[in-house]
Amino acid sequence: MSKAYPILYSGIPLIPTANKETHMNHLTRLDPFDDLFRGFFVRPVEMGNQPQAPTIKMDVKEEENAYQVHAELPGVKKEDIHVTIDGSQVSISAEVKQEKEVKDGERVLRSERYFGKVSRSFQLAQDIDDGKAVARFNDGILELTLPKRAATASKRLTIG
Repeated sequence: MSKAYPILYSGIPLIPTANKETHMNHLTRLDPFDDLFRGFFVRPVEMGNQPQAPTIKMDVKEEENAYQVHAELPGVKKEDIHVTIDGSQVSISAEVKQEKEVKDGERVLRSERYFGKVSRSFQLAQDIDDGKAVARFNDGILELTLPKRAATASKRLTIG
């Protein structure tokens, strides 16, 4: 013998389910076509190795008097890199131009390019002395030496 469930105006039955821990009844909406059509019309398309938008991979190390930052920027020209220091906030940005062409003899089979801007910002625990900061770029690695700003003594004000 089958149990009868209330039918909503949309024609989809509601099936009660029991939660053993709270002993409350919950209603689950049953849609018989949901499983049938889920993923039926969507098929993944393989396009081979697609170029990924570049990201800046970084290592930040704290020393006694400075922070050392190593950022990977392969294929970027030194002139296209910008570093901004504002207190303890450091921002690195770069214009990226990547081109890749796959040939079979004289025929071009695939040509891909990416032009864009990548950036990364991070906050350090202490303010940076931007007047003494040093940046070097060699073989796709940006090296920053960011000296910590000397702590200033607090000043006591007299009330007049």
